[in-house]
Amino acid sequence: MSESKGVHEYLLALIQSRKFGPQVIARKVLPAKESMKADVTPSLTVQLRDHLKKQGIDKLYSHQQHALELIKAGHDIVAATPTASGKSMIYNLPVMDMLLSANPGNSLYIFPLKALAQDQLRVFNSFTYLLPQSRKVYGAIFDGDTSPYTRRRIREESVPVLMTNPEMLHLSLLPYHGNWVHFFKDLRFVVIDEVHTYRGVLGGHMAWILRRLQRICSYYGSNPQFILLSATIGNPGELAEKLTGRKVTVISENGAPSAEKHVVLLNPWDSAAYTASQLLEASIKRGLRTIVYTQSRKMTELINLWTRPKLGDKENMLSSYRAGFLPEERREIEARLTSGELLGVISTSALELGIDIGDLDVCILVGYPGSIMATWQRGGRVGRNMRESAIILIGQEDALDQYFMRQPEDFFARKVESAPLNPFNTAIMEQHLHCGCAELVLRKGEPLLESDEIATALKSLTDKAVLLQSADGATWFSSRKYPQRHVSLRGGGTQLSIINSESGEIIGEVDSSRAMKECHPGALYLHRARTWVVASLDFEAREVVVSEQSPSWFTRPMSNKNTTILGCEKQTMSFRGRVSFGPLRVTEHVTGYQKRNNSSQKLIATYPLDLPEQTIETVGLWLDIPAVIKETMEEEKYHFMGAIHAVEHAMIALFPLLILCDRNDIGGISCPLHDETEEATIFVYDGHAGGIGLCEEAFGRIDELLTETSRLVSSCSCENGCPSCVHSPKCGSGNRPIDKIACLRLLELLLETPSGEVAEFTHTEPVTLDKNLAIDVVSTQDTSTKVQPDGLSVLPERYGVFDLETIRSADEVGGWNRAEKMGISVAVVYDSALDGCVTYLEHEISGLIQHLQKLELIIGFNNKRFDNQVLSGYTNINLNKLPTLDLLEQVSDHLGYRLSLDRLAEHTLGEKKTADGLQALAWYKEGRIDLIQKYCRKDVEITRDILHFALENGYLLFQNKAGKVVRLPLNLEKPIRRILKK
Repeated sequence: MSESKGVHEYLLALIQSRKFGPQVIARKVLPAKESMKADVTPSLTVQLRDHLKKQGIDKLYSHQQHALELIKAGHDIVAATPTASGKSMIYNLPVMDMLLSANPGNSLYIFPLKALAQDQLRVFNSFTYLLPQSRKVYGAIFDGDTSPYTRRRIREESVPVLMTNPEMLHLSLLPYHGNWVHFFKDLRFVVIDEVHTYRGVLGGHMAWILRRLQRICSYYGSNPQFILLSATIGNPGELAEKLTGRKVTVISENGAPSAEKHVVLLNPWDSAAYTASQLLEASIKRGLRTIVYTQSRKMTELINLWTRPKLGDKENMLSSYRAGFLPEERREIEARLTSGELLGVISTSALELGIDIGDLDVCILVGYPGSIMATWQRGGRVGRNMRESAIILIGQEDALDQYFMRQPEDFFARKVESAPLNPFNTAIMEQHLHCGCAELVLRKGEPLLESDEIATALKSLTDKAVLLQSADGATWFSSRKYPQRHVSLRGGGTQLSIINSESGEIIGEVDSSRAMKECHPGALYLHRARTWVVASLDFEAREVVVSEQSPSWFTRPMSNKNTTILGCEKQTMSFRGRVSFGPLRVTEHVTGYQKRNNSSQKLIATYPLDLPEQTIETVGLWLDIPAVIKETMEEEKYHFMGAIHAVEHAMIALFPLLILCDRNDIGGISCPLHDETEEATIFVYDGHAGGIGLCEEAFGRIDELLTETSRLVSSCSCENGCPSCVHSPKCGSGNRPIDKIACLRLLELLLETPSGEVAEFTHTEPVTLDKNLAIDVVSTQDTSTKVQPDGLSVLPERYGVFDLETIRSADEVGGWNRAEKMGISVAVVYDSALDGCVTYLEHEISGLIQHLQKLELIIGFNNKRFDNQVLSGYTNINLNKLPTLDLLEQVSDHLGYRLSLDRLAEHTLGEKKTADGLQALAWYKEGRIDLIQKYCRKDVEITRDILHFALENGYLLFQNKAGKVVRLPLNLEKPIRRILKK
């Protein structure tokens, strides 16, 4: 069976499968495309044209030829064409042509990844036989893996083509430009590959590195031409010009051919990860070379862990690949992929870029990659060499995934996004002005300092004495010699080593910001199909110590956030909402973590953590909701806090629909009443210091964002909210409170056309600087909402509240699962018909059971799981069939975890329990039955009062782990009516 036929058979089997066929939502065949070619420009040297003919290339693709003509004419260009369209020819041909000329010069190739440089050096070296052999080396890699000896040889031998990455340019070439005078003074070309990756934080840094590079070139008398290469994006020219600060000509037509490609959208019945494992298993067993892209490091390892044991003798032909692996591990996997030794690889975005990993047949995307651009970039990995291929997109329970699963036609019709870049991010700009000043003193009047934004940053640095101004005010000097060492280009902060506690071996790396959530003490860490539990996290030593284990649980961090408004730069109206944009200060604190069962995902336990807070100053937008909308919703008995929290989640989920970003690049906070705006407010902010341009672009498209948010939530078939609409996997408060029904009503009211007759906002002035208000994202207490249900009238005429104390402890009887052996020392029933309590001792338990049977409704706290089981040791009657309301069960169902009676009583009633179960056991041994009776009666009274409070107010109060007293909305009327109907 040929490989092409194998793809066809694989897809046929998928579509005809009883299990997977119904999960296929949509299919589309992207037809094969013929190439468009043009004659090789005669302006190239004869040697180079002859070389191309020997390679069987008598014509170039149309976009390659167009690029060559523009470069020959002296233009800076950006070529934005799909994966595998021959972009490397666009820069290698002019560079080789220059080296073969009578006046050769130097070229700098910049790649975002080391592995890309390795690939392109091999391509470049295939040309070098044309050059004079008096020089041994024409091209060399200069990166972090280059030995000191080789670095010195590269400098001494004046190698004309240098291949590097942003980090090395920033840390080594620019700060030590005096060692590279020969290179910079004759630099002719700067080649920047994978330009679409330079957005957000890295893009902001890269824009300034290129400005520093041009400044140094100008100092040495050169003005190199820029050749930029990008995947297909919506704004290649704008992005290139923001990066370089220069006018750039765009080439976007694609003359390269492409083979037929099948695209399948699949909405799984099982989890997306488990479905991917099954599809991967089937493709590898057919001998199809397959790449699986995941959304997280953990998912990469889980799919690898699940799939390998099913592959039999092909087990070692599958590997995971992600950031965090050691360099030697990554090189080994890349080599095995290129050679064909590996049939399959599971990767994060680490393999999205153009590293040569050979010809692939199937691409499985576990979840929508977050952008159309990334989708086609990853899908472009398959079908090279004109072979039929398949891309399978498996939808996750994510809002954006389900948006496309419900509207696949939108997915196929949607254009690639624009890449946002803010070259004037204040934090980044100040860092690089400092670096640039350390490299060459800044002088008043030089072109770099012309803009207002830069002048403001320069003044700030001067005021802080980071830059020192000369006596005449004309020059600035750096206060540090090498500030470059303190700038992290990719926003990750300090790298921590992950160490095996037994061997002391370093098994991986993690940056400090990720470590808070992924490598805190007690966290589960996955690495190449092996599971580890974090024993310790030490920021000072930069170490995470782990021990290998195989637990049946996983961990999930919990966090709180606070925000402070620092100012308002823009303001507009969107439907009935007021939207502002400006700087914010956001503080996040990881307060603890949850252990959850692997298979059921049920909560096992919650553990507190003592970790430092992380604070960033960023930018964001905030949506103010008029008080009249809030009042309307409260009158209609909607949960307003649950509504704004749900809208916040849905807005963030849809950000990548409009703007090229990852959901994790965005954060959000909701507040039912904001002291400065004097309205209910939803904040959405850039998740990186200084801002990266995302919220500013969203501000300009706010009407579209709100409209799509309403469309998303209303089209989801769930009743109460789910991950496909308003639940967020990264919510620090565990998606509490969330109310989808209230969310829909809020969006309905918000998107109405304003009447224009009356002003809906009481506070009309924009927020000014330094108001310093902190808003707690996890606060569920909306003190302005007064829910008044029908009170106690829902209770039947005769109901009872019941509790008991035991004779023996769980340890004494062999565990909690043997509660029927514990015995009863005292039981108490509050009977509404008597309006008093009745006490039963052990010899009177038959009377207790008869009493319970006479009640129309029995209320307790953990009575279903514990009290009834203890009572089962005295009777054959199935007590759980009696009409029973378990308040702990109701609390747990609403909140997602259990709360103690004492914790609820303290903040709801202002009372505390008088003792506990252990004290009651001790009293029994002492014969103090009177004290047990008094304690048990008090617990019954507290439980009764808790019940009454919830019925009268619609909520209970408790203190969360952040120390905030919050509301737990608890509508007991519905479950009571349901129980009584039975």
